[in-house]
Amino acid sequence: MATHESDVHTISPEMPAMFDGMKLAAVATVLYIIVRCLNLKSPTAPPDLTYQDTPLNRFLLKSCTQLTKEYIPPLLWGKSGHLQTALYGKLGRVSAPHPSGVRKYLPMQDGATATFDLFEPLRDHRTGDDITMVICPGIGNHSEKHYIRTFVDYAQKDGYRCAVLNHLGALPNIELTSPRMFTYGCTWEFASMVGYIKKAYPQTQLIVVGFSLGGNIVCKFLGENRMNQERVLCCVSVCQGYSALRAQETFLQWDQFRRFYNFLMADNMKKIILSHRHSLFGGSSLKKVEADLSRLYTATSLMQIDDNIMRKFHGHSSLKEYYEKESCVHYIHNVNVPLLLVNSADDPLVHDSLLNIPRTLAAKKQNVIFALTLHGGHLGFFEGAVLFPQPLTWMDKVIVGYANAMCQWEKQKPPCQSGHLNCSCVPDGIQLFTH
Repeated sequence: MATHESDVHTISPEMPAMFDGMKLAAVATVLYIIVRCLNLKSPTAPPDLTYQDTPLNRFLLKSCTQLTKEYIPPLLWGKSGHLQTALYGKLGRVSAPHPSGVRKYLPMQDGATATFDLFEPLRDHRTGDDITMVICPGIGNHSEKHYIRTFVDYAQKDGYRCAVLNHLGALPNIELTSPRMFTYGCTWEFASMVGYIKKAYPQTQLIVVGFSLGGNIVCKFLGENRMNQERVLCCVSVCQGYSALRAQETFLQWDQFRRFYNFLMADNMKKIILSHRHSLFGGSSLKKVEADLSRLYTATSLMQIDDNIMRKFHGHSSLKEYYEKESCVHYIHNVNVPLLLVNSADDPLVHDSLLNIPRTLAAKKQNVIFALTLHGGHLGFFEGAVLFPQPLTWMDKVIVGYANAMCQWEKQKPPCQSGHLNCSCVPDGIQLFTH
């Protein structure tokens, strides 16, 4: 008995120490995983900029300070592209306002009805000019999305009229009037909206803005025809992928969970298509409708939906042809107005290889600035101190800041400037700087 008690007294002091060691190891492991997953060790930095050294670009970068200062995301989670993207996808924005607008309906030649929402400015523009932002949202989005409402409210308060395209079929309470909905690169509805604005406001100048898929559409629209660039001061594209053909392979990879995002977006597209099944498939034979719906139900990627449904709206013979014809990469080099292309390095939807397209373009063309942030995810770009994000994002501020700078340049440019480029003159009252 004495021996047994002696053994107990010998072992028991070691047990708590062993358990304490296991606890410390477990805590250390959890902390390591958190640090890695939240990317907490990643530094903050100003956007990486690619541009040519021209008077206009120097002025824009001096005036739009967001492009040259650090973008600082919320400390605890803002350096994770996945969490930025998830928060954008789930909430859109924090405390989104409710700007008041008027919905416009535009009949199209093929029987479709385009819609957009028009929001008047809440104050005079700082230049005294009439400026309209024509805005194209992301895939399946419309004017009622929180990130659009937040941006529109901010732009209105700075003196901009805003026209926001509602992608064909995206609004849940608007029925389709033809067997067609929005696609990756169809510019018809956006062109119709721009045409309406130019006619209704003959004195207005345009700022073109596109988010994600909308960025592809607006750049393609401007590059399709030189006349589309008339009365356009500049264009801003945020978080687009530039080439659907090059992106399709990356969307099937599990790197950065891209395949999972692909599945989620495909599921959302299914819901939109099925909500309009009678308009889209009503004129087909029962057998064909059943075959199309069967393929739709079993689709697990955007590429399958594009191949079985979307490409047929415009008669493309193959998925490759559809992606080639609808990607702005084949048109963007024709854009000659000042063009700001914004992407995030941790965007889980846009593979790093696709960013060579805007980087190369900015290195070759004087009118292009390519800004690549370290953080921001896909259309996130939240700002905040530690945990809670602010209602306005870095993205909202940089678009309006760039637009303000462009309006100021245009207002003060000297008579020698017949266009934005290829002139060494500097507008009166504008000071240049060098990096």
